[in-house]
Amino acid sequence: MNSTITVFINGLSVKLQKTMTLTDYLEGKGLLGRTIAVAVNGQVLRKAEYESVKLNEGDHLEIVRPVGGG
Repeated sequence: MNSTITVFINGLSVKLQKTMTLTDYLEGKGLLGRTIAVAVNGQVLRKAEYESVKLNEGDHLEIVRPVGGG
C-alpha cells in the first residue's frame, strides 16, 4: 500500500512519506523555532496551532520568513 501524500508548499508539489503534523514537517526541515509565518489552505496559523494541524493529501502551505533590508 502506498502511503505517500502530495502537498503543495510555496507552489511546489512535495511528496511526503506519511500524513504528519505541521510541527513534524517544520522540525524535519529545520524551521521549527525560526521566525516564520505559515498558512495552510489559506488560513494563517499561530504557532500554538502547529501541533494540531495534520498535513493531508492536497493541502496547500505557504511558509515565509521576514527579510530585512533597506
